[in-house]
Amino acid sequence: MIHETAQVDSKAIIGKNVKIWNWVQIRENAQIGDYTIISKSVYIDFGVKIGRNVKIQNNVSIYHGVTIEEGVFIGPHVCFTNDKYPRAINPNGSLKSADDWEVTSTCIKYGSSIGANATILPGITIGRFAMIGSGAIVTRDVPDNGLVVGAPGKMIGYVCDCGIKLNKKQAQEQFIIYKCSRCGREIKAGVVA
Repeated sequence: MIHETAQVDSKAIIGKNVKIWNWVQIRENAQIGDYTIISKSVYIDFGVKIGRNVKIQNNVSIYHGVTIEEGVFIGPHVCFTNDKYPRAINPNGSLKSADDWEVTSTCIKYGSSIGANATILPGITIGRFAMIGSGAIVTRDVPDNGLVVGAPGKMIGYVCDCGIKLNKKQAQEQFIIYKCSRCGREIKAGVVA
């Protein structure tokens, strides 16, 4: 389903049963996986890769160099960046062109969630089933199941694959075991300081 107001470039690759809502723009060579939902006013830059079963809420900007794996949730107004040193002009005053900047890749791993109004700086990897709180500014990599909040983002714990914040169960030599109070799942994470 592609809404009549959406602009989908003919070179974009759109999977099966994808829903693309109003005022979306999808640029050339973007790849959208099966069953993904792209909500109102989303911008997907050229060459972006998005996996299956992804939910992208209203007004999200996903720029060149970003890869989003399967099963990711992206809240409204999330912004992905791709240039560590952005400038409109070169030192000589000339307008920068595509050849004057370097894309820094970003990867959002399987099953992770990014809350509303979060900003993801370039070159970041967000691990599997990690959770980024609303309004966070993510400035460094996030491990699998990591929970990050704040500006700048700070890791404050771990979340279960089901989304609930994990409780410490016990500390061992190289890691801590966390347990979910909802589903009972245990994960090993972190290093004991």
